[in-house]
Amino acid sequence: MDEEKLAVALKYEPEKGAPEVVAKGKGYLAELIINIAKEKGIPIKEDSKLVKELYKLELNKPIPQELYQAVAAVLAWAYRLNEKLKEKVLTSFKSK
Repeated sequence: MDEEKLAVALKYEPEKGAPEVVAKGKGYLAELIINIAKEKGIPIKEDSKLVKELYKLELNKPIPQELYQAVAAVLAWAYRLNEKLKEKVLTSFKSK
């Protein structure tokens, strides 16, 4: 039997220090979180092990130190993805 899908949304504001879980859900709610992220152009990274750990956390509280490295890797991935997208968009405007 398949496990029910989980989704977690992270928010990082440097002035707050650590990233926070701002939304989480399973099943239908997980699908809704994923769909909203897609609609808003928010990068989606699949990492079931990390999602299971983040899902256990309270909303709007800093993530614990033991998850810093894993979450930092995801945030770096999202940042690089956004930079590539910006570059692609700017290049397409320049070529017109």
